[in-house]
Amino acid sequence: MKLREIIQVLNAEVILDGEDQDMEIGMACASDLMSDVLAFAKAGALLMTGLTTTQVVYTAEMADTKVVCFVRGKKPSTETIELARSRGIILLRTTLPMFESCGRLYKNGLKGCSET
Repeated sequence: MKLREIIQVLNAEVILDGEDQDMEIGMACASDLMSDVLAFAKAGALLMTGLTTTQVVYTAEMADTKVVCFVRGKKPSTETIELARSRGIILLRTTLPMFESCGRLYKNGLKGCSET
């Protein structure tokens, strides 16, 4: 699924844009437990979370995730945004809850990390 399609499906706001909204995202991981992200996420997955701390950016970097989407309308701090900018991580935000966000993406063909 292309990043621009993910943005559209989630009616997401782009907080921090990358260079290429045509990048392919093959799977997603959703969790508020960053230890689970490190244990189960695959490289290149979209990370969906309700956490907005800098720890999310550090975790995304360790998990080789290029896109983070904050759910439930959560807004990351300026510090989190600046850290993501310095690490080249794209940040999105949707008002949808995590469950509905995952459902919409799955319905539109995005797979979970356990399916690859």
